[in-house]
Amino acid sequence: MKRLLLNRALLLALFMAPAGCERAAADRPGAQLAAKVNGTEISVHQVRTAGTGVGAAASPSSVSQALEKVIDRELLVQKALAAKLERDPQVQQSLENARRQVLAQAYLERSMSAAAGSTRPDERTAEVRAFYAENPALFAERRIYRLRELMVSAPAEMTDVLRAEAGKARDLDELAMWLRARGATYSADSVTQPAEQLPLSFLPRLASMKPGEIAVFATPLGASVVQLMQAEDAPLTEQQAAPLIEQFLAGRRRLETAAAEVKRLREVATIEYLGEFKRGN
Repeated sequence: MKRLLLNRALLLALFMAPAGCERAAADRPGAQLAAKVNGTEISVHQVRTAGTGVGAAASPSSVSQALEKVIDRELLVQKALAAKLERDPQVQQSLENARRQVLAQAYLERSMSAAAGSTRPDERTAEVRAFYAENPALFAERRIYRLRELMVSAPAEMTDVLRAEAGKARDLDELAMWLRARGATYSADSVTQPAEQLPLSFLPRLASMKPGEIAVFATPLGASVVQLMQAEDAPLTEQQAAPLIEQFLAGRRRLETAAAEVKRLREVATIEYLGEFKRGN
């Protein structure tokens, strides 16, 4: 029964959370209507903004599919309301959690947008140039790597042992046999990826390797054992890289702004931990 209520709560959180906003949009004077469902109006604005990811330039077929999804949701919401499911305590809790999540995210989005707008164009240009110069392996000396890889699940202390064995191995197959003999868990793969799709910490070592060489990198779950098969130069000029760098820097600034704002709010708030969460327990 609890599982049934939980599933019902999740469905309602998904389908009902936007319902109030959607009805408000449909009730606006002059709203262009897309459909009516048992008398309830659905506006074109609702179809484009109700989480369907359909923009103004979307194809007619995409908009039509989005409308059908909104209609499906409206039918479910109507039945849920008719059954008074919004009075269910677990559903109420799910709706309240969803509401608070939306509010918290909205505040962070506004804070991050304000911070992004405070960066002058000349500052952004300087940041892009500095990032380009500081990361030659990603741009000026960028390569496309063809690799063979063993992803090894192992304790951290095994990494040094793996490095020693990798230094003696002629190829990855020999190292795989060594791992099998010791009952180690691993998976093998072959990949071709440009530098920007590889972990940044791998790049300095990969850039210095010659075809056939093997390197071992520590990972959160163990180690990545990589044999370089081929590396093809594929540099990007600063002009070519600028849009990618700007996107990365903007994302980093947003994360830093969000972290700083949460830290500031914690510093001025009164937070008391109770019960089993009381500090010192």
